[in-house]
Amino acid sequence: MAEKLKRFFRGSQLFQWIVNIIIFVFLVVELYPIIYVISCSISDPEAVNAGKVFLGPVGFTLEGYKRVLEYKDIWIGYANTIFYTVVGTLINLIVTLPCAYALSRKDLAGSKFFMIFFMITMYIGGGLIPSYLNIKSFGLVNTRAIMVILGALSVYNMIVARSFYSGSIPYELTEAARIDGCSEFANFVKIVMPLSKALVGVMVLYYGIGHWNSYFNALVYLEDRSKFPLQIFLREVLLQSKLLEETMSNNPMLSAEEIAYLAEIERQADLIKYCVIIVSTLPMIIIYPKLQKYFEKGIMIGSVKG
Repeated sequence: MAEKLKRFFRGSQLFQWIVNIIIFVFLVVELYPIIYVISCSISDPEAVNAGKVFLGPVGFTLEGYKRVLEYKDIWIGYANTIFYTVVGTLINLIVTLPCAYALSRKDLAGSKFFMIFFMITMYIGGGLIPSYLNIKSFGLVNTRAIMVILGALSVYNMIVARSFYSGSIPYELTEAARIDGCSEFANFVKIVMPLSKALVGVMVLYYGIGHWNSYFNALVYLEDRSKFPLQIFLREVLLQSKLLEETMSNNPMLSAEEIAYLAEIERQADLIKYCVIIVSTLPMIIIYPKLQKYFEKGIMIGSVKG
């Protein structure tokens, strides 16, 4: 018996060591890109291009961050992205949560039909050109409204919220409130919403990150640079050095002065691109740990089928 227990504990320790090693490997894989970008953002761009930066900074400099602070377009994009994220997420919540609650009600006539109708839109779309023409007919092209209205309802998030309401909010609770004279709207606001803080946190995380990282809608529907989100300006910075490099390599007839000028512009682009990545992701890095517990709850919510 003692020998079996000894073997068992040895096996448990071995298993624990294996799990710890696997977790450590995943930790390194996750952390290294972040550390590398941070190191590149405070390193000499020539050292970065030469592949000398591996873990720590080489040729420490804060010139990149100084140039980012002086780059007006970055702050215009920052302000626009914050506006689109805050307003867009509020609209998402206003649209998604009541819709999900209504579809979770057992007494809603035609709820199955509506669910099928919603789910069809997850797999079948009109295409980019018809969508653009439709939005243009409403006069929403090149407006801030298109950035917060388009995609106001995510069917996937609505299904997650519906599953939460169906599995976590007792039907008898809302029924008792109705018997006591509570209207459906008051029922939702005063009883259901206070019990849905975890769900609201999950929806804010899902929608907020989506708005913060969104660039395709702006690329298609916006023309005025004063309305561009941060991701568009980040894309321009990341593409600038590549385009300059191709220009220099494909034009051998350039003069020495032109080559030196383009090389200096390329150096500046390389200098600030990692800084811009840090600046653009920093808010999400700060906010995400605060919503981590709600994210874990959201995984459990999504696993419940209502």
